[in-house]
Amino acid sequence: MNKSSLTALLLASSLALFTGCEGSKNDPSAKPADTAAPAQNNVSTTTPNGNSTSTPGSVATSPGTTSPAPATTPTGSASNTGKTTDPGKGAANQVVAEPESISVLVNKQFALPEKYEPSDLVYPDVPFTFKEKIEKRKMRKEAAAALEKLFAGAKKDGIYLAGVSAYRSHATQKTVFNNYVKTDGEEKAKTYSAVPGHSEHETGLAIDVSGSDGKCAAQDCFGGTKEAEWLAKHSAEYGFIIRYLKGKESITGYQYEPWHIRYVGTQMAKEIASKGITLEEYLNAVPATK
Repeated sequence: MNKSSLTALLLASSLALFTGCEGSKNDPSAKPADTAAPAQNNVSTTTPNGNSTSTPGSVATSPGTTSPAPATTPTGSASNTGKTTDPGKGAANQVVAEPESISVLVNKQFALPEKYEPSDLVYPDVPFTFKEKIEKRKMRKEAAAALEKLFAGAKKDGIYLAGVSAYRSHATQKTVFNNYVKTDGEEKAKTYSAVPGHSEHETGLAIDVSGSDGKCAAQDCFGGTKEAEWLAKHSAEYGFIIRYLKGKESITGYQYEPWHIRYVGTQMAKEIASKGITLEEYLNAVPATK
């Protein structure tokens, strides 16, 4: 989608800013706690009145220039919209048609298909803050292999990491979100928990991490730890990005989360990290907030 088309589209469905912890409070057991050949893709949008529109996608490569969007950028189709609820009141529903893409964009504007489940989930051979071999220990195969290398790299540098929460199924996300709605009401729940289908954890490409002792797991205090500093400096070398950056809340829709890392592949991760930008900015999909 070119920048002007996407801007106009998103202006029509203004995003209300919700800050919160997409990767921690969603998880009831955690303490407050995808490179492809260039190809042009379409994003199909279902608006509140039920109409759908499609526009070609593009990725900004440098100021004033764009290049065709990679085959792995989010795309949509009218056939898989309809049941996904966007967190913004009156906002258009946008459901990605290629949820298996390593660079899939999932946020408060773009959702996964309701019945999507990664077909290549595995258990990465890394330590977690819990012993059970359960759902939230899983990641997609490519991301899991990269995570193992990241943990090994950290260990060589004297940094010992542990996983806190990785994959979360749509059903689990729905249960978690609904529980928070019952407790705090829907509007407040949306400030710290992702609407089902809009959580990166459902892609199997994201994971919350902490130090091996589990202290400050998915909490603000993790930001000042040596583990957080190492992740910020080295994650891109292994294909991961710090997904929710400080000062980018109006773009990502979430507060700074130094513990939430997302696998996008080394080439993309290095480009994103070197520019200090978000996945939304890299994919030229910055939401309108006014």
